[in-house]
Amino acid sequence: MEKLVIGIDVGGTSTRAALAPAAGGGALRTASAGAGNPRSVPPEVLTSRLTACVAPLAEAAGPGAVAAVVAGVAGAEPRNPDDAGTRVAYAAVRTALRRAGAGRVPVQVRGDTEIAFAAGPGAPPSGVVLVAGTGASAARIAARRQTATIDGHGWLLGDEGSGFWIARQALRAALRSLDGRAPATALVELLTEATAAGGRPGARTEGAEAPVRARSAAGVVEGAERALGARQAGGAGSAGAAAADGGAGRVRERDSPAGPPGGGTSGRAAGGPVRDPVVRVALVDAGFAGRPVEIARLCPVVVRAAEAGDAVAGAILDEAADHLVETVSVLAPVPGEPLVTTGALLAPAGPLLPRFTARVRPYGLTPAPVPDGLAGAVALARELP
Repeated sequence: MEKLVIGIDVGGTSTRAALAPAAGGGALRTASAGAGNPRSVPPEVLTSRLTACVAPLAEAAGPGAVAAVVAGVAGAEPRNPDDAGTRVAYAAVRTALRRAGAGRVPVQVRGDTEIAFAAGPGAPPSGVVLVAGTGASAARIAARRQTATIDGHGWLLGDEGSGFWIARQALRAALRSLDGRAPATALVELLTEATAAGGRPGARTEGAEAPVRARSAAGVVEGAERALGARQAGGAGSAGAAAADGGAGRVRERDSPAGPPGGGTSGRAAGGPVRDPVVRVALVDAGFAGRPVEIARLCPVVVRAAEAGDAVAGAILDEAADHLVETVSVLAPVPGEPLVTTGALLAPAGPLLPRFTARVRPYGLTPAPVPDGLAGAVALARELP
């Protein structure tokens, strides 16, 4: 009977599992379920979602065929024997395997950065891994084990350069533009439109899910180009605003709202002052009402605005890449050593990958982007006795 292994990637937004031959090769079958971070998901929910992933794989494998299971778990700290997240994860994985009829098999819970690094080309044993999605952190891996971690301190205290950080900086830039403390930017209009459903990201509209009322990629780029074109024509740009304010270079508030938010260019009436306080209040409400993961969903709006040529959005992405490089540099990477990147921002085709790649080249590093840590969990499961 061919021996098989199961690798599991338990993340803050989804849980994925793969069944693969123990001797090597690609996945034979995969399954997925919802979020599984044991620090934010109740144990019974985590167990249920793991069971939903493991059961079809165990059934496909057949009785006694699964030889080992490795689960990389966001929110678990296996280096700490008293870590509550790790204990919950172990119990949930073992219960899921029992419910799936997989029998007693060797199980190992690893950190999510460890499986992400092992997903790199050739499953390298040592090097550096950088994860940049909703949050951001880097880690040094030695002999398959995480030995040092930089950042990952969460939205309030850290995660610099992450999707949340980018979205928050964009909201700040838009508000500063409305106040007249910063240059005009297409982000005012685009973020107002993206948060218009209920005044915040993640709001429900007419009973339907509406994570953000963002337009398609083409629509957002078109809106950014429209806003940029209006500014360049002087109708709503810094020069136009300065002329409307007697050349002072400052924007003025209206005494009363001038229509619904998102209807003008960059939150300004054509050739006139800022449309305020409607736009200002909508953006502030969006920042305070949304959960961090909902705020982070505004990050693609910033990326598309930058692609359309908005200088403010581009500067935010440049600064995000600088922060991520700083995070990696603290780990003292050696030229030529493996540097694995993942997360929505640095996975293959990730929007920050070109900026990040250019900035780490002087360190003698070349990022190896991977979509997630699932392949790494499989690789580590193959090494279990």
